[in-house]
Amino acid sequence: MSEQRENDQEGKEEEEEEEEEEDKNTETNPQPGEHSAGFPPEDGREPDIDGGEVAAGCSALETREDAEEAETQADITDDAVNLPEPQETGNIGNSIETDCVDVLESVEEAETEADLPDDAEQLKQPRKTENAGDSTATVKVVLVPEGHVMTVAFAIGLSVWELKCHLASELRVPVEVLQISLDGRAVEEQHSLMELGIRPHSSTRMEMSSTDPSSHPLRPLRPPQHDSMPDVITVQVQTDKGAFQEVVVEIERPCQRKAFLGGYRHQLTGAEYHHAAVQTLPKRRPDRGVVVFSRDTQTVEMQSQAQQCPVNISIQMTGIGCYVSCMNDTLVVPGKYITADEFHDRRLRAVIRLQSFTRRWLAQQAVDQVRRERDRRLAWLEMRERRWREEKEEQIRDRHQRWMKPQRREDFNLLYHALEKWRREEELGINSSLRGAERKAALCLLLEQETQFIAAIGQHRIAVQGSNYDRVVGNFLNKAAAPHQWRAADGRLIEMDSPHTIRARELRDLYNNIGPSDSSHEERLHALMTLKHTVREHECQLTRDIVDLIDREVDLMTRGVKRASLEGLRKRISTLFLQYIKTPAFNPEVAKHLKVPQNPSELKNDTRLCRCCHRYLRSADFSVSASGHVINCCRHCARLDNIARPRDDLSFYKNILRKLRTDEQQLNEEAKIPFLLQVEDMRYLVEVVWTCRSALHAGSDLYSLVFVRWERQMDWSPWNCILLSKEETSAHLELEDLHKAYETTYIRGIEQKHTLARRHFSQIPIIAEYLHSQPAAALGNQLIFKPITTATGRHATNTKPASDH
Repeated sequence: MSEQRENDQEGKEEEEEEEEEEDKNTETNPQPGEHSAGFPPEDGREPDIDGGEVAAGCSALETREDAEEAETQADITDDAVNLPEPQETGNIGNSIETDCVDVLESVEEAETEADLPDDAEQLKQPRKTENAGDSTATVKVVLVPEGHVMTVAFAIGLSVWELKCHLASELRVPVEVLQISLDGRAVEEQHSLMELGIRPHSSTRMEMSSTDPSSHPLRPLRPPQHDSMPDVITVQVQTDKGAFQEVVVEIERPCQRKAFLGGYRHQLTGAEYHHAAVQTLPKRRPDRGVVVFSRDTQTVEMQSQAQQCPVNISIQMTGIGCYVSCMNDTLVVPGKYITADEFHDRRLRAVIRLQSFTRRWLAQQAVDQVRRERDRRLAWLEMRERRWREEKEEQIRDRHQRWMKPQRREDFNLLYHALEKWRREEELGINSSLRGAERKAALCLLLEQETQFIAAIGQHRIAVQGSNYDRVVGNFLNKAAAPHQWRAADGRLIEMDSPHTIRARELRDLYNNIGPSDSSHEERLHALMTLKHTVREHECQLTRDIVDLIDREVDLMTRGVKRASLEGLRKRISTLFLQYIKTPAFNPEVAKHLKVPQNPSELKNDTRLCRCCHRYLRSADFSVSASGHVINCCRHCARLDNIARPRDDLSFYKNILRKLRTDEQQLNEEAKIPFLLQVEDMRYLVEVVWTCRSALHAGSDLYSLVFVRWERQMDWSPWNCILLSKEETSAHLELEDLHKAYETTYIRGIEQKHTLARRHFSQIPIIAEYLHSQPAAALGNQLIFKPITTATGRHATNTKPASDH
């Protein structure tokens, strides 16, 4: 009996499971003429008979049985009540009869199970999974009164409040204004979807409205007309050969954006097509239980097999009773038979011919490449020569411009140098052609002409100083008003204004306003009043003088005095105000730009006596040479001495030194010797050591002479240099071994010049420090360390310059 009961129990369980599956299929797969739970019919009309009448019929039948049996089968009756409602009235009777029969069968099963022990009853209870609350259900929310439908896959274990929070974030409205109802009744927020009777993997329909529709209406973010995909589709699946089944699929709409999977573009139309992502996971292959590695390739397997035609073929000939036309017949003549040796010999000749053509093409390409490189080299050489020629022409034009319109001190030195060169030529001509009294008279006339030229140069110099006065004053005021600058760690230039720089900028602007004489009457009065209020901030004799001059000019302007008559007064006001600006008590920022320091101790330690003019000046007023140790003459006296006696022009040597420093800075950023030498030292190297001539071709054009390294691997120094023209430098720097390129006699001549330069510059302690890299045996007794104490600070040499430039 126990075995029979167990079999009956198992059979009933299977029937219950089949009924549950049918219920799910009925809910998810509506038959034609029906609709799924939570969805109204397509025509919008409600069914005539609802689930209440079905439940009433079933309850009338249940009253015939005991209450205990009804309680035991409570779950079964609930499933019966939740059966889907029919859509058409024609199927009402059939639905009621089917439901009643299901209920009667459930009652009979309950009677049979009533005799089972308690353990069996516990086994017969519906099995619930441990994670039933994690299962999801499809919730379709109808937005009232718009009627839009939102489909959400939601866990049935979550509460209605969490559902409202999710929908509020989707609709972007406050959660407090949302109200959800199920079957016309408002649901409480603390209830979960499972408590509301929603089963796992089922679907339900709820209504949601807003308590404040005027301020927070419920509208979906994407209007329905922009979505062409329905929420539910019917898919026909082949279950067996010749058998098909319709499956209803609910489409989920995730909020995240699908990933871009690539695509392609039409080359003719330009239309872009993207690969689409689907929600269906790929079908997984069954696991064989072993690890399989596949190395299948697309290699073609070649096979050779002889085939014999199974059908015999015959031809038709002309015979008795049969005529065959010969109009389309062709005469085939056998050609010459080619042996294997002849065939291979022909292939070899063809290969040789192809190789000859290929080698010819490669040779043409190589020749074209060499020709292009030659043309590029010639173009580069031409461009370099043109650049050198342009630089020389530019120097000549600049020198001529400096002759015609001198503006700087170097320009006037160039005029005096030209004057001295003219005087020497004239004196040489007079001494060579005249004698006695005529010679003296010619020399007196030459002296008078020289005096006139010197006076003309002096007048022009005074005019240039007057025109440069405003530019010098402007540069001084701009330096005082410039903000403080420094480099940050990341290389950016940082500027900062202090109260002193702001004060200096205000005084500079005020000085520029009172300077121009073409301003109107009102502008001039406004500038004078501003200046008057500015200087009155400090009470001293200078400010009182400025205020008196301002009052005098204002009084004269009101009397109608002409502007030309006020020029002197205005210059006095500008001069006094400039003195006011240069006073550190009134303008603190100008203190560091004054030639005379305000600190007496600093002035005492930085003061030198000029033996020529017998004035005490700062060290910045003296020109210091690398070979000079005793400072005797200031810059002004040295300039006057140059104008009066030697009249030298050092512009050539200054250009050579500038070019040398630029080249060495590019080769070695830590080069020091080129920056220790001065213009006088460079003049000694050019005139005394190298005699103003190129070491290769003895060219004496100072416009094209430059210093380069003798040995390319060592830094430049007076004992490792050579004087060449610009055309010769590139060829010399490309030499790898000097002893192979130059003759021994030439190399010894260069080394002799290096010895002469080393002997001279070894007397300078600051440059003699760099002689430690040379071996002592090579130097011999040539190093003489003693200070040079000449009267003028110039190199004391008895060698006369090779030529005057």
